[in-house]
Amino acid sequence: MLRTLAVIVGVVVLLVAGALAVAATRPDTFRVQRALDIQAPPEKIYPLLADLRRSVEWSPYEKKDPDMKRVYRGADSGKGAIYEWDGNKNIGAGSLEIADVSPPTKVVLKLNMVRPFTANNIVEYTLTPNGGATRVSWDMHGPNPYPAKVMQVFFDVDKMVGRDFEEGLASLKALAEK
Repeated sequence: MLRTLAVIVGVVVLLVAGALAVAATRPDTFRVQRALDIQAPPEKIYPLLADLRRSVEWSPYEKKDPDMKRVYRGADSGKGAIYEWDGNKNIGAGSLEIADVSPPTKVVLKLNMVRPFTANNIVEYTLTPNGGATRVSWDMHGPNPYPAKVMQVFFDVDKMVGRDFEEGLASLKALAEK
């Protein structure tokens, strides 16, 4: 019995050490990016991104907690606009601040998460004419601290967040093509 317990503990220790070693090999930064062609000019899509109040119309995160608390501060839209939220376990709490804009082709935001974990990342929406359509790219990047690296051993963050980006881009497409 004691020998079996020692073997089990040894296997668990080896698995944990292996996961920690794999995590240590992960890059120090991360990037999640998705893109979609929308049959609308950049001038029609840009206001949906540069006005944070409009995100309730297309953002997949808004659908995950329609009852979340929302606060808007700063500019009404564009640089200096701030959106703070406090939601359920699916959404957490944090803020988005528009840090830079290049109408009608780019919106850069600072994403500051405070719950369920802290994170400070950059979100960029880039609109590029593509024939008769506009290629809209949703990109999030930032530092990849060690606890996040450990989580990535067990979860495919690109796939999880990427699905949300794909859903959001599809909703943005439906809205912009009306």
